Amino acid sequence: MKSEVKDLALAPSGQMRIEWADRNMPVLRHIRERFAKERPLKGVKIGACLHVTSETANLARALKAGGAEVALCASNPLSTQDDVAASLVKDFGISVFAIKGEENKTYYRHINAVLDTKPVITMDDGADLVSVLHSKKRDLLSGIVGGTSITQVRDDVYLIDVVARARADERGSIDMLTTASANWICSRTIGCCGSHSVSPVIESFGPITPTMSPA
Repeated sequence: MKSEVKDLALAPSGQMRIEWADRNMPVLRHIRERFAKERPLKGVKIGACLHVTSETANLARALKAGGAEVALCASNPLSTQDDVAASLVKDFGISVFAIKGEENKTYYRHINAVLDTKPVITMDDGADLVSVLHSKKRDLLSGIVGGTSITQVRDDVYLIDVVARARADERGSIDMLTTASANWICSRTIGCCGSHSVSPVIESFGPITPTMSPA
């Protein structure tokens, strides 16, 4: 498993962070438990460019529990928690390419490393991953089912389906957003795997409950 993090010895501290966040993200935990039983994402490759924090770690755990192969890089090097990145690699077997404070060259090398895994679905905060996909890795576009983006996207730019959420209430939306992302990925993969659309789907997520169906 390829990864690049600061120091795997930081993993114990990162695991404690991840477990603490998990206790405060009950909806996502519910989805992870369901995904572990149903395995709706078995064999699906997901490339994510997100804040590498304890909250994102639990999203990655949920996706992996569902059977996905997850590769993660940082959308903001200044927010990366090095111990969390180390724990994701060492304790949870998730590929991570992120180092706090990494320079611009390293940042884009990590984005390319995630895209080199040939994901079927992308997850983005800031659209750098999908931008590199369109500008430098266009040969991968035909294999992409779609993606999620925590930003505004333009429907005349992207050649893949993108579900976008604007940062309306960032402080209170972490669990809702990760839950919505997990549900959308599950439903999109089950319903449309193998399809390709040239028109993005821009949607707003409403309230999410633990009983929400992924389909």
